[in-house]
Amino acid sequence: MHELGITQNIVAIVSEHAQGSKVRRVVLEIGLLSAILPDAIQFCFDICTQGTVLAGAILEIKEIPGLAQCRQCGAKVTLDKPFGICNCGSWQLDLITGEELKIKEIEIEELCV
Repeated sequence: MHELGITQNIVAIVSEHAQGSKVRRVVLEIGLLSAILPDAIQFCFDICTQGTVLAGAILEIKEIPGLAQCRQCGAKVTLDKPFGICNCGSWQLDLITGEELKIKEIEIEELCV
């Protein structure tokens, strides 16, 4: 399960940016064509955050649909797998979205003194 390693890296990156502050929420963008399973990331997140500044944080995952542009006619084509065919019959598609894995937002607690 490569999602465990990915989640460990996400936790490390968020922890570094939080600089010791408690993290309340993390928002990820995961492309549907990325071969990353959001449910597995969620499961691993709950385990990987134990004992860290992310413990108890909410993980919000936004799935980004696959989208490509046809080289032949320029039409945009939605994809549910990393390959497809345009309505014009062309297989020459350039991916626009769907392979993302981004930490989009981090919400941390602010301490008022």
